[in-house]
Amino acid sequence: MGKVWKSAKELKESNLRWIDTRFSLQDPNAGKKLYDKGHIAGAIYLDLEKDLSDMNKTNGRHPLPDKEKLKYLFESNGLQYTDHVVIYDQGGMPFGPRAYWMFCYAGFPQVTLVKEGYEELVELGLEVSTETSSYPASTLSLQWNEDILSTREQVKVVSETSNGALLDARSAERYAGIHEPIDSVAGHIPNARNLDWELLKEDGRFKEAVDVISEVEAVVKQDEDITVYCGSGVTAAPLYAMLKEAGYPKVKLYVGSYSDWITAYPVDNKLT
Repeated sequence: MGKVWKSAKELKESNLRWIDTRFSLQDPNAGKKLYDKGHIAGAIYLDLEKDLSDMNKTNGRHPLPDKEKLKYLFESNGLQYTDHVVIYDQGGMPFGPRAYWMFCYAGFPQVTLVKEGYEELVELGLEVSTETSSYPASTLSLQWNEDILSTREQVKVVSETSNGALLDARSAERYAGIHEPIDSVAGHIPNARNLDWELLKEDGRFKEAVDVISEVEAVVKQDEDITVYCGSGVTAAPLYAMLKEAGYPKVKLYVGSYSDWITAYPVDNKLT
């Protein structure tokens, strides 16, 4: 099994670049306020909606920024391919995994999610600061990893041919179309399977891969080409990370996810 998550106690390198991704979908300003109140010393703050999404786009609720914008984001924060990027959020949340996927997409070779949320990191004795961290700008030649990104058109092919597996990370009720609190159309992408991302966590932490592997393998096998999605590409990111942690070699994220799909194609309200 690969190492996506590590305890902060395991991180001894000198080239650590801490990334704070705390956020609240209910209060989009909450994460930055938490960062300003206190963060791991040296951490930069990446906001789900201002940095890790392009909210001016219309293909989903949290669309992927263009490569040029992502390149500028990384360079303006002084990030280098030689950095060990270490990401945290409140703990057991999807925001750190969203950033993890994006750093992997941009080809950063060493990216880690810490097991602990911010409060646990403080309890471990990590240095805390209230000063906004800034670094000299860098110049990057990014090697984009297109193999972990799935487009709407690619998802349509999988849906129609079953040549691969679509994995819906939302709750069983939303997947089944029984309860849809956000999107205008209830249901799921035709032929998708369901694995609720909430099953991956417990007590504010993500579980160990060995503790969820039986549930995962009951839905998808390691030799399948897997595309994960959710409502807007955020809560599917923990599912992506857990599948990689569990050694699944072929996993993609459909960033636009269900909120993008329903703008173009019909959906399935039957359990398929």
